[in-house]
Amino acid sequence: MDTVSERTPFHAGERAAQKRAGAGDVAQWASGFIRDYLPQQHRDFHTSLPFLVVSGAGADGHTWVTLLDGPDGFIRSPNPRALTLNTEIDAQDPLRAAVDAGTDIGAVGIELHSRRRNRFSGRLKRSGATYTLDIKQTFGNCPQYIHERSLRRVPNNTPAPAKRTEALTPSQTAWITGADTLFIGSGHQHGADVPSRGFDASHRGGLPGFVRVSDATHLHIPDYAGNNFFNTIGNLLADPRVGLVFVDFDNGSLLHVSGRASINWHPDPKQDPEAHRVIDVTIDAVIERPNALALRWSKPDADLRQFMVSKRVKESEEITSFYLSPVDGEGVAPYASGQHLPIEINVPGHTGPVKRSYSLSGDPSDKSAYRFTIKRESHGLASRHLHDALGEGAVLRASQPAGDFVIPEGSAPLVLVSAGVGLTPMVSMLHTLAQDTAARPVWFVHGSKDSAHHALRDETDALVETHDHLHQRLFYSRPTAADQAAGRFDHHGRITAEALLRLEAGATAHYLLCGPARFIAELRSGLEAAGVPAEQIHFESFGPSAR
Repeated sequence: MDTVSERTPFHAGERAAQKRAGAGDVAQWASGFIRDYLPQQHRDFHTSLPFLVVSGAGADGHTWVTLLDGPDGFIRSPNPRALTLNTEIDAQDPLRAAVDAGTDIGAVGIELHSRRRNRFSGRLKRSGATYTLDIKQTFGNCPQYIHERSLRRVPNNTPAPAKRTEALTPSQTAWITGADTLFIGSGHQHGADVPSRGFDASHRGGLPGFVRVSDATHLHIPDYAGNNFFNTIGNLLADPRVGLVFVDFDNGSLLHVSGRASINWHPDPKQDPEAHRVIDVTIDAVIERPNALALRWSKPDADLRQFMVSKRVKESEEITSFYLSPVDGEGVAPYASGQHLPIEINVPGHTGPVKRSYSLSGDPSDKSAYRFTIKRESHGLASRHLHDALGEGAVLRASQPAGDFVIPEGSAPLVLVSAGVGLTPMVSMLHTLAQDTAARPVWFVHGSKDSAHHALRDETDALVETHDHLHQRLFYSRPTAADQAAGRFDHHGRITAEALLRLEAGATAHYLLCGPARFIAELRSGLEAAGVPAEQIHFESFGPSAR
């Protein structure tokens, strides 16, 4: 029995992957990020979805991934530990027989137009005319690498007969090499029946062609920077069986691939300089299901507008603000504080536009320009290009702002908590709350290394100093002697849940957290342990999705 995995959300394979990648003791903090139930905001999210991505073991012993769709409202949540699916799984679906009998699954709920997603694992089984899904583990993901698409339904969709082979056909190879999105499934079914045992479904995205096909039975998937959970990689170390599904967004067709995977820990940087690892897949079985879904997706190219970088401002040692003014001279689209801006930039050496989303940091009442404020990451393709090459006068494309990490409605006190560059949506919120005629009490709490790494300080100081209902608390983890002599911060150290509770914001206060996954997990756990209701804690993690 693996007694360690009984105390952590990770099994031995995941811990081995975390160690090999140098991620440290992720289990020490991740329990605050991974739950055994769906928070209300996740229940609301999943029950609004028109489809669900599911992975598991088929009756043939292969690992498969599929998409389950249904009519509007087909997903319901009778309680925080369960979902029901009012749909009929197609007989040609590779997981149909296993699900009817009851099986462990991994799932990811994803909304491509808003780029939200949440992952969970559990057990799915037929229950009369519906399917019941009992939750084991659940956690949220951030939207990086998700390509924005709008969705529509088609009436009277009729799936065509499935095509089964043991290798890729030329047309299937072209499908994969042109894809910018896939879903991957993996599982761990060994040892004790603990929460980490089960399956995982995950999203992968990149530029078209990011998945490389070397021949009809071998393909290669890059593994980009993540938040160090290593669910997929860890599962594959324990059990090499892997499932993939590629979606033809134009006609609702699905291409299911099942095989065995190995991990290349030292890939050739010439193949993909952003890849930290590569998942090499040997294909065992392929199922192509034409018109499998009654759903179609389209890219929002018509909504893209051209923007000029009208101003750059260096905010700290590593952080710069970019102001984007519409080239057409019309005002920017309205947005809510906390939302992000999807952008496209052309990076030399890349055949297609590089897509990223950055939280807007400016005042939403300013209709002349958007502002986003980003950190230069040493391995970040987009951030390096923006910092090093995108000067004033440069032009890029952006679509409508999106996201649901926004100011909660009502008059309850708010505590805005951020670390590092996680302050960007909080500064935008502070602008909006400064104009709040109800003057609800607000605490802006920010953690930084020192004053040289503290961005937008003058801006937040000015807002707090001119509005009595706004308060600020600053934490420096490694203040300089000059910082200490000048009294530039309030607390030496990192932000803790205890420090937030000492603000005495009150029992009805809402806490908004933004920063790295570990930062959020530790604060969230501490606040909940002290009795703060889960529905009063909102968060947005910075950085790529969990792997």
